[in-house]
Amino acid sequence: MGRIILRLDRVMADRKMSLNELSERVGVANVNLSKLKNGHISAVRFSTLTAICEALHCQPGDILEYAPEEAGTLPDLPEQSPDRVKGGPHDHRQL
Repeated sequence: MGRIILRLDRVMADRKMSLNELSERVGVANVNLSKLKNGHISAVRFSTLTAICEALHCQPGDILEYAPEEAGTLPDLPEQSPDRVKGGPHDHRQL
């Protein structure tokens, strides 16, 4: 599975904004923004992301980047379920 890379530090540097200033503008504790900036989180609220984007005058894509898994390391796809076979109980095509 791919992963999300956080680029908050880069955007903050481009805007010359400190963590303390961003914390004040966003209304999120300094320690929590630090965790976000360093990628030590597993989720972020849309309201927090919105406030960060408003404070930094940026788009979510400026802060978040998707990195796909490297080729050759993708997990095997599961075999087709028997009920997905043509004519199975989940086959909704017109007969």
